[in-house]
Amino acid sequence: MFVQNTLVSALLSSPRNTVSKPVRKVDVKPIIVKQILLYQFSYFDGSRVTHRNLDGEASIIEITSLLSDTFRLCDMHAASANIHVRVSKSGDTSISVRSLKQLAFVETTPQHDRAKTRILPEGEPIDFLVRLGVMTQDGRVTAAKYDKFKQINRFLEMAADVADRLKPEGTLHIVDFGSGKSYLTFALYYYFTKLRNRAVSIRGLDLKSDVVAFCNAVAHDIGYTDLEFAVGDIAGYTEIDSVDMVVSLHACDTATDDALAKAVVWNASVILAVPCCQHELFHQIRSEVNRPLLKHGILKERIAALVTDALRAEWLECMGYTVQVMEFIETEHTPKNLLIRAVKSNRPAAVRNAAADYAAFRDYWHASPHIDRPQVD
Repeated sequence: MFVQNTLVSALLSSPRNTVSKPVRKVDVKPIIVKQILLYQFSYFDGSRVTHRNLDGEASIIEITSLLSDTFRLCDMHAASANIHVRVSKSGDTSISVRSLKQLAFVETTPQHDRAKTRILPEGEPIDFLVRLGVMTQDGRVTAAKYDKFKQINRFLEMAADVADRLKPEGTLHIVDFGSGKSYLTFALYYYFTKLRNRAVSIRGLDLKSDVVAFCNAVAHDIGYTDLEFAVGDIAGYTEIDSVDMVVSLHACDTATDDALAKAVVWNASVILAVPCCQHELFHQIRSEVNRPLLKHGILKERIAALVTDALRAEWLECMGYTVQVMEFIETEHTPKNLLIRAVKSNRPAAVRNAAADYAAFRDYWHASPHIDRPQVD
């Protein structure tokens, strides 16, 4: 497979000794870096992931070595066959091969060509990514920040999909509630100013003064003159009268509701929100029919989070938005992986239907969500 360049993916699993060798699994996939076919090995050690890019010959040596002293199983998938390798406790190796017909959904072209598949390519230094430690000076993504790099690109893809729903001319006003270290805030500024040639005014808001000072320093250092950060909370923020896009990433519990409510008051054209720590409805929801789901704390916590986000999405529909609830990043990186994307639409019939659905769903769960409170400017 490596010699003929037909490998689609490989997975090494079933570690022999997780104490002396803590890597739990290794994923392998073909990538293209600077027009050269390589194979990326991703080593999963708890919550940490490290990467190595190897050529075909080195990949064969690495997989052989991993099977000899670290893992018992290896599944390799190619366009024409699947190969399953199993090493017994006594050291005996068995190999099974299953031939496949060429399937339409098997993608044999490497998926890692940064210049073609990602908004922010790897291999080209980008000022804010270098300054925030995601990239080296020569544009190489650091291993420790590789998941962050993917998250930034995924977020920009979601923003790019609805960018044309923003006003076509003039300065775009964007507010990021709970901006934190502001990887995604800087990414939005770069995307709109550098890639779409739009004038923007972006304000990041966070409660931590040291983080705000750091982000302002970074923006100043790299010349992002229309990007600024301030200390403040979401509910009490009144310094702006109109906003085109509101971003809220991992605002805890009802802070997400405050961000959504503020966006509606501002009549924002686009809202991007990643909810976090949905605790409010945990002690509210009840249902006799769903008692088997609600009597176990861990299940109730998950149901409460889903009910909370479903109510938020439906509430935004009531406010005249078209809403999608989407997967933000893979669940292997974080369980908080939903993004609520809302675009202003003003469809009267849809609003009426959403209002009825919202009330019925809310009442079914006996919920009194924070987002139902009267909204004031």
